[in-house]
Amino acid sequence: MKAACLQICSGDTVQLNLEKVDQLLQGAAEQGCGLAALPENFPFMHPDLQRKQQVAEKESPQVLDFLAAAAKKYRLAIIGGSLLLPGRNGKMRNACPVYDPEGKCLGIYDKIHLFDVDLPDGRYLESSQIEAGARPLVLSVADWRLGVSICYDLRFPELYRQYAAQGCDLISIPSAFTVPTGQAHWEILLRARAIENQAYVLAPAQIGTHPGGRRTYGHSLIVDPWGRVIAQATNQGGDAGELVIADLRQDLVAEIRTKIPALAHRKLRT
Repeated sequence: MKAACLQICSGDTVQLNLEKVDQLLQGAAEQGCGLAALPENFPFMHPDLQRKQQVAEKESPQVLDFLAAAAKKYRLAIIGGSLLLPGRNGKMRNACPVYDPEGKCLGIYDKIHLFDVDLPDGRYLESSQIEAGARPLVLSVADWRLGVSICYDLRFPELYRQYAAQGCDLISIPSAFTVPTGQAHWEILLRARAIENQAYVLAPAQIGTHPGGRRTYGHSLIVDPWGRVIAQATNQGGDAGELVIADLRQDLVAEIRTKIPALAHRKLRT
């Protein structure tokens, strides 16, 4: 299967962001892709809480409709990065919907691990606005077993171990990584998750400076189950964004898991 990761710099106007995504999805379909993965927060990037809540309540339903229609129009399975959905107790959900090529929503994953950190470029407190998810999500997508996650989840290998134990051969990690953490940890953590779990990793990412001043790292990439980066963004896509495309081979997953049956050799299982 040929898969695409979309890299964009999302702003604070949902319609403009969707227009960029639509163009990239069309490009992915024209290049023969059967699966496309979007970055975290692809419909909207801005720190203002009131605006975020408005998007979650009034504009996100339109975004879900857009994803369903795009999947059907372009005959693509789509991993919908993440968008804001209404949550409980005044909070929102950072949620990743997944669609099949018929436009059917296969499931929605809510980000489990929330980004509460102090970094050189600022303080982030995602849990003040976002309700944490509680359950991993495994889906069958285009004959692949997909484990879904979002951004900061990347730092918690036990989540991906659960996915490997459930037979996942494909992992999605849509992100809006900060520049300091991206420079230090992005590629090495993605490659580690691929090697540990002997699975492909799709890592579409935000890039650039967004409204409100937040900067994201980019470097979207696809890693094979041997830990090789087989496709990576040039970071020169400009306002139009960029596609990162690679062929995924299930026979390679089987070959690597046969040669080094590390998943079967596990002793500590919790």
